Amino acid sequence: MIITLVLIFGVSTSAFAADVQHGGEIFTANCSACHAGGQNAILPERTLQKDVLEKFSMKSIDAIVKQVTEGKNSMPPFGGRLSDQDIQDVANYVLSQAEAGW
Repeated sequence: MIITLVLIFGVSTSAFAADVQHGGEIFTANCSACHAGGQNAILPERTLQKDVLEKFSMKSIDAIVKQVTEGKNSMPPFGGRLSDQDIQDVANYVLSQAEAGW
C-alpha cells in the first residue's frame, strides 16, 4: 500500500511540473509583443527584470500566474485563452529569465 501511494503521488505531482521551454514558446506567441526581452512596451517602468518584479511584489509564480490569468490595468487576462498549465509554464519561464537577466 505504501508503494501504491508513492507511485500515485509521484505521478500526480509530475503532471503539474513546469515546462520552462514550453513556457518560452507560450511567451513568444502571447507575451513578446509587449514584453520582448523582458521589457514592457506599454509601461516602460514595469519590466520583467528581476529588480522590478521584486519592487512590485511580482517575483513569485503565484503572483505572475494571477497577473497572467486575471490581467491588470493595460494587460489583458489570458485565463480564458491559455490553459492553467500554459500559464504555469510561462510564469516559470518569466522567473527563470528574470533570474538569468533576460
